[in-house]
Formats: sequence, structure tokens, C-alpha cells
Amino acid sequence: MTRAQQTISIGLLVTSLYLALYLQLIPLPSLISEEIIPVLPFWSLVSFGAYLLFKLGLGVFTFNDVPKAHAELMKEIDLARSDLRTKGVDVD
Repeated sequence: MTRAQQTISIGLLVTSLYLALYLQLIPLPSLISEEIIPVLPFWSLVSFGAYLLFKLGLGVFTFNDVPKAHAELMKEIDLARSDLRTKGVDVD
């Protein structure tokens, strides 16, 4: 099963469970079925957005500088410049 098939399967499962709750095919107390179930999609969307925002902030906060990679990249740039100079291209 591919990742897309797995995601679609989980999405269909969650959607069908929500519809069963919303259409009151599964009996629940009236307070839950009238006040919680209708706003459940909006709540889950806001929660998912907050989770993604947290992950983005954590990624920015823990972003590390890598001086070794910078030095390696500068060496590759110098090598490319010298190679282009041997071929007659002005790169300055």
C-alpha cells in the first residue's frame, strides 16, 4: 500500500466516522451531539494549524549553523571558478 493510498484510507475512515456521529447513527448524549459534533471539523482544523505552526517555530528555533558545510561550499565555488577560468569564462 502506497503512502497516498494509506492517507486516503485514513481520511475516508475519519470522514465516515464523523458522518456517522453527525447524522446520529451512533447514539450519543444530546449535549455532545448538538454542541460538540458540529464544531469538531473546525476544532480539528485549528488544532492541526497550531501543530504545524509549533513545528515550524521549533524548526526555526533549533536551526543550526554548519560552518563545515559553508567551507566545503566555498571550496566548490572556488573550484568551479578556476574551472571556468581555464575555459575562458570571466566569473568575477
